[in-house]
Amino acid sequence: MLAVRSFIFLFLLFGAALVLSAAELLAFWAPFRVKWAIAVAWADFSLWAGRVFCGMDVVTEGAENIPDEPCVFLIKHTTALEVYWQISALPPATWVLKRELLYIPVFGWALGLVMKSIAIDRKAGGPAVKQVIRQGKQRLASGLCVSIFPEGTRVAPGETRRYGISGAALAEGFGCKVVPVAHNAGDVWPKRQLRKHPGKVRFCIGPPIDASKQPPKETNKIAQDWIETKMREISALYA
Repeated sequence: MLAVRSFIFLFLLFGAALVLSAAELLAFWAPFRVKWAIAVAWADFSLWAGRVFCGMDVVTEGAENIPDEPCVFLIKHTTALEVYWQISALPPATWVLKRELLYIPVFGWALGLVMKSIAIDRKAGGPAVKQVIRQGKQRLASGLCVSIFPEGTRVAPGETRRYGISGAALAEGFGCKVVPVAHNAGDVWPKRQLRKHPGKVRFCIGPPIDASKQPPKETNKIAQDWIETKMREISALYA
């Protein structure tokens, strides 16, 4: 029965993404706040569907740590849940993502249009970092936050990869805060498995880090230490 309910949830998740992505493209002429509201509607619906059909009870902790001004969010990436959670829970933000995602028909096109995404070649190294800094400053100056999965891709719960430096370097260059985010979504959303398990999903927003107080490498280390420490605290899969 859990597999059936999980299938219904995924059908609704991706079906709604397709429909609302089409709506985004039709509303290309609208102000950004209108297009963002459509994205929030999809995110809220997806959270509702996950709760009703799979018992995934998502809570956000530490919302008081979100600065009033634009910032850079560094978010642990283990599932698709954090992709739509952040649209619902965080201020309007542009995403740093691999450019291949923009090639996905309808969804990818809307992703580029609505999120004003910073699409990078992950193999580019230094040039990709410079692109994030250059375009990220533009987005921050326009009032948007910048959201980054610092490990560059999804990682299995209990594992970690080297955190990329681009988010910390952007924050230093623009003069804004870095905000780390940890969560245990991987406990209920196993990688490459259909079944989604009931349980409480905690998204924990950490205290902002002043990127002007130390070099980007040190800022990155502070953020990574906080995220990985919090992951060990809240996730059963971190031994």
